[in-house]
Amino acid sequence: MTIDATFWVAVSFFIFFGGLVYLRVPQKINTTLIEEISKIKKELNEAEKLKVESKNLLSNYESKIDKSKKEVQDILNLARKDSEKSILETTEKFHKIMENKKINLEQKINQMKNNSIKEIKNISVKISINAVEHLLKNSIDKSRLEKLYSNSYNQAKASLKNIRI
Repeated sequence: MTIDATFWVAVSFFIFFGGLVYLRVPQKINTTLIEEISKIKKELNEAEKLKVESKNLLSNYESKIDKSKKEVQDILNLARKDSEKSILETTEKFHKIMENKKINLEQKINQMKNNSIKEIKNISVKISINAVEHLLKNSIDKSRLEKLYSNSYNQAKASLKNIRI
């Protein structure tokens, strides 16, 4: 039998595998792989927990955003109502003030009218008295005096009637 290179390759192959088994290399590789697998599982579990936690945070923030949007809308509606109410109150106050000013002006106009009428009456009475005095001083004739008196009296009546209108 001849020993060729194939035989020595086979022998060295078995020795090599025997050495590997003797040194427990497959077990060490297996435990290293198991450890790496467990680390990856832990990281996956951790990532899953973080994912669930981030979903919870996202839903919380979305609900807070929805609540804040609703609050903002409520605040805007309340502000709109308050401003409308304020505008109505201001408009009402303005109209009341204008009405009061109108009433005051009408009263002043009436008072001025009454004062003017009194002044006209007083002036017409003074003019009549002066005319009568003048007639009495200058006239000797009684009939002439009565005629002037009646004319003056009629003129004063006509003047007062025109003023009252």
